[in-house]
Amino acid sequence: MTDFPFKASSLTMAIVLAAAMAGGCSSPPASPEKTPPSSSAATPRPLVEKVLTAEEQRQLTPDAIIASFKEGNQRFAKGDLTIRDHTALVRRAAAGQFPKAVILSCLDSRIPVEDVFDKGIGDIFVARVAGNIVNEDILGSMEFGCKVAGAKVIMVLGHKHCGAVKGAIDDVRLGNITALLSKIRPAVQGLAFDGEKNSKNSDYVDAVAKANVRLAKQQTRERSAILKEMETKGELKIIGAFYDLDTGQVVFDVN
Repeated sequence: MTDFPFKASSLTMAIVLAAAMAGGCSSPPASPEKTPPSSSAATPRPLVEKVLTAEEQRQLTPDAIIASFKEGNQRFAKGDLTIRDHTALVRRAAAGQFPKAVILSCLDSRIPVEDVFDKGIGDIFVARVAGNIVNEDILGSMEFGCKVAGAKVIMVLGHKHCGAVKGAIDDVRLGNITALLSKIRPAVQGLAFDGEKNSKNSDYVDAVAKANVRLAKQQTRERSAILKEMETKGELKIIGAFYDLDTGQVVFDVN
């Protein structure tokens, strides 16, 4: 008796299988849950952008690039980023790169530079260092990006609530951080500011961060004859910008 359920089940399966093979029964209709969605309801496929070519890069102007960065940041702040197929873009860019700009950004993990300007793989060179300072290695990277690889904009991007700036204000001394912060100290010492000059005053911190952007721009021109000449000839624009961590918006033309 204990074998009966198994035998019955096997018999039932055998009958159904035989009928199906003989064409004696039709397949049951699909349940609504298993019906594939219509094409109109399908998830949109990621956009596969065309990676910039050398000829397209040559035709760009610094002003057009800056305008596209402003438009991209507006999309980012609204949460309307372009959907991209990064795997496809990686493959398309593998043969060469012709970026539009070099962006000198802080090390801060809260600034996803490509997303902030709604740009994809192959669009920008990003140099990251705490406090977006200028040193020999950064200048060499900028020269490569612009003189060799053809980028037409250098943007120094400071940001709100910058920890490196706060450290420079407090004159923090710790290992190699001491030497790094010493490069921000001129922005602290040379700033005229009405109010409390300490790292707890957010207005003061932001004012120093913007002064530090101006300092980095000035040092880029003074320490790189290559980049200064390119800017003089109109082949390059060196600009400053400031990112607001609270809103996602970038203020351009920090002078």
